[in-house]
Amino acid sequence: METKEELLCYCFSHSREDIEQDIRKNGRSTIMEEIISSSRAGRCHCKDLNPKGK
Repeated sequence: METKEELLCYCFSHSREDIEQDIRKNGRSTIMEEIISSSRAGRCHCKDLNPKGK
């Protein structure tokens, strides 16, 4: 069992569990919508913030 939850989005510090909870609560992922919108607007820096460089 993994003790530290891995982030999927380093810009906004969202984990897989955050997104799964968001889907359960809203019926869709508003978090992913926010990430996509921010990325399109040039506010995504995951490539720089992600220790894996992705």
